[in-house]
Parts: sequence; structure tokens; C-alpha cells
Amino acid sequence: MASGKQSPRQKMINLMYLVFIAMMALNMSKEVLTAFGLMNEKLNASTANYAERNNALMAGLATKVEEQPAKYTSIKEDADRIHELSSNLNEYIEGIKNELKTSVDDPTDYETMDQSSAMDEMFFQSGRISPKGEEFLNNIEQYRENISEILSGEYPAIASKVNIQREFATEPENVEGAKVPWLKYRFEGFPLVASITQLTQMQADIKSTESEILSSMLSGQLQSDVSLKNYQAIVIPSKPAFFSGENFTGKVVLGRFDNTLQFENVVINGKEVENTQAGQVMLEFPAGNVGEQKITGELKYMENDSLKSIPISDSYNVIPLPNSAVISADKMNVVYRGVQNPMTISIPGVSSVSANAPGLRQSGGAGSYLMDVTTLQAREVTISVSGTLPGGKTVSDKKSFRVKDIPRPVGTIRGEDGAVSMQRNSLEIATVGANLPDFDFDLNLNVTGFKFKVPGQPTVVVNGNKLDGAAQNALRRAGRGESVTIYDINASLAGNSSYKLKKVAPVVIELTN
Repeated sequence: MASGKQSPRQKMINLMYLVFIAMMALNMSKEVLTAFGLMNEKLNASTANYAERNNALMAGLATKVEEQPAKYTSIKEDADRIHELSSNLNEYIEGIKNELKTSVDDPTDYETMDQSSAMDEMFFQSGRISPKGEEFLNNIEQYRENISEILSGEYPAIASKVNIQREFATEPENVEGAKVPWLKYRFEGFPLVASITQLTQMQADIKSTESEILSSMLSGQLQSDVSLKNYQAIVIPSKPAFFSGENFTGKVVLGRFDNTLQFENVVINGKEVENTQAGQVMLEFPAGNVGEQKITGELKYMENDSLKSIPISDSYNVIPLPNSAVISADKMNVVYRGVQNPMTISIPGVSSVSANAPGLRQSGGAGSYLMDVTTLQAREVTISVSGTLPGGKTVSDKKSFRVKDIPRPVGTIRGEDGAVSMQRNSLEIATVGANLPDFDFDLNLNVTGFKFKVPGQPTVVVNGNKLDGAAQNALRRAGRGESVTIYDINASLAGNSSYKLKKVAPVVIELTN
């Protein structure tokens, strides 16, 4: 039993110790045997309680996986491995106990279970550990190493707390300076009821260790969820936009960001949103008109088998593109008499503005105006604009525009202006017109009369927009290659005949036959 060099006296003491242990085993009282049996029953009940708790923890983890798979799937996989390893070792030990119980007629009669032969024959042969004993040790060692491997990877805090290496150690025991194999120290020479109780204690240790690991896994994730390291500082302004000269006002709060969170349902502004990524709801919808816009809705998620809801209520301001360039051609700040000049007037960040100027009126949606300066004699007009900011402050501005007449029209024949070549018969039936080339407004001009001149012939005054009989007779007397002129064309704006256009430029036609 002892190893290393020992004196004769020490060898004698060790021999007497063995004899004393054997005498105790042979003469152990019936009350002690019964006490071991009762202890075994209590340990069995405790093991059953742990098993029930472990099953509840596994069921709870399964529910968490259904609610938040990204967060709990890997934990559940590790828990399944631990549960399987614990169950296998527990069943293996239960098989050994059942085999030992077959050596007695009634395993509930503890007073008859005072012999050690059944256990000694199973685990020991000729003073050495039997193959069955080696198998028993290997099962414990594999369980210890496999559980340690799982915990040391992802759960170092649990590994240091539970200490599997210590709880399921099988190292030799130090007895009075001598190293005794763990299996011999724990099981050799003990009454059967004591050995069975020892095995039951090991089963209770397995189940309690499993319970502690599973609880720590689940509580560790829950603690991580509420840990401040998972929170971010969020700055919340008192309003979505500020103007130059204002003071910034707002607050800083802590908000938890969880990229594994999954929502059951998200509704924003009455519409269901399906685009969720990494615990975030990705929003994309038309910003709306200039001014304050509301965002309302709710987030729904599963927690503890029930559907929870978080309301959404916020707002934002829509302003014209802040990064757009403001480019203006100063010489082009012009409005024309005789037409409705379209104007767009707004103040960035202000939803409603008022604008005033001679001939200015609102038209259509917000910011759309028309300006008529036909009767304005001045050569310049100023538009004044004002609006109220969200904070109640009033802002104003103004801009001046030059007032100009419509440019001089040009006469046309068959839609062509200037010098035109055409056949005599085509000219007889062609329409005389007038237009405004390269003018920004698309205006229709009505021709009500003109003068027609053939070289060597009297000038013919024509009413209307085509050659009449007198003009056609004069045309017939013109020679080939001669040029005839249409001038003093009378034209007016369609829809605004009161406006006096400038004199229309003539058109010259060269006869080709």
C-alpha cells in the first residue's frame, strides 16, 4: 500500500492500520449500515431533483433559441453536449450500481450489505485495478476533460467557478505520507452499502455540476445583455435641426444595442417593415414635404413565451438639400412684361413662408408663385420674403429682379425667318407668321396683317396671315430670281392682345421660278 523507502517500524504501523480497517469492516454495526442506506436514499432524491431542474433549464434554453436564435444557438449547442456527457456518465454509474445490487437478495435491506467482495471483485484483481476498474476511471477522466474543454473555450469564468478538475479528480490520495490510488482509497474493502452510497454521491455531483454550469451559462448571457458595455451613448437633440446663431439643446442617454435581437413584427407609420439587420430596423421611405414630419409605430419581440411591444414616437424636419450649390447669374435675374413669370420661393427649414411684390401671387403647391409685371412701369421689382422658424423666430429676406419687355419678334413664312428661297406657287398659299427665337417662354403670336412688296410694283396691304388676291397678282408680275418682302407684320400675344409687342422683323423671299 505504501511506496518509497520505509523503516521496519513504519511498515508495522501500516500493517496494523490495514488490520484495523478490516476489523472495522467486519464488525461494523447494523445501525451504521442502515445509516449509509438512508443516506443513499436521500442522495438519490437529491439527484432526481437536480435532474428535473436541469431538464427545465434545457427547456428554457430551447425557448430562448426560438426567440433569439442568433444569441442563444451556440449556448444551446454547448449545453446539449454537457447534458449528453453528464447523462452518459450518470447512466454508466447507474449500471454499475445495478450490477452490484444483484449480489444481494434484497437491495433495500441495508443490514445485509456489509460485505466488500462484490465491489472488490469488480474493480480489483490480485491487488491491482481490474479492466472494469480502469474503464470506470477512464469514464470519469473523459467526462472531466471533455467538460473542461467546453468551458475553457467560451466560458472561462464558469470554468474557474466550477473547477471540474478538482470536483472529479482521480489523482492518488496522500495517506500518512503514502500515495494510495484513488480507486483503492475510495472503494476497496468498504461494505457494499457504503460503495453504492459513494457511487450515488458521484451521480449527485454530476447532476449538481451540470446544473451549476447550465445556470451560469444562462445567467451569464442575461448579465451580458444588461451589462453597461453593451450600451451606447446616444445624443438626442431637442429638435432635428438648428439654425446658425442658435444654441444647441438636447440630452445624452444610454441605449442598449443588441445585434442579435430579432423582431417579430415592426410597423412604421402604419406600414409593416421587413428589412431588419443585426438587431436594427432599416428605414427607407419618402421624406415628405418641407417641415416637421412624424415617425410613429411599434416594435414587437418575443420574451419568455410572450409577445412584448415597444412604442415608436419621434419626428424629423425636411429641408431643401443642404449640400446643393447656390449658383445664380446676376444678369439673368429678369422678369418679363406680358407673361406669367413662374417663381419658386422658400426658406430652408421653414415650411410656410409669405412673399410680397407687385403682380406676385401664389400658384399651386407651397413655394410656387406667378408674377405678372405687364403694367409695371419701373425697370426693377423687389420680392420680400418672411417666415417663422420652429423656435418662433422670424426671418426675412428680399431680392430684386430687372423688368424687361418681350424681345423683338421676327417674321416667318412657312415657319422660316430671315431670307427664304421658295417657289412662286408655294408663296401664294404660304402662311405668314411671327415667333420669338431663343426666348425662354413658349408664346403663341397671332398675325393679323402685313405689307407685301414686289420690286417695281405698288406695296399691297394685306389683312390676315396669307396673300390675298391683290398680293397674288403683284406676285405674278415678279421675275424669276427676284426677292419680294413681307414687312410691317402686325402680331399680338395669344391670350394677351393688350400687350404691345415690339415691331416685327421682315422676311425676304427669293423666287426660284
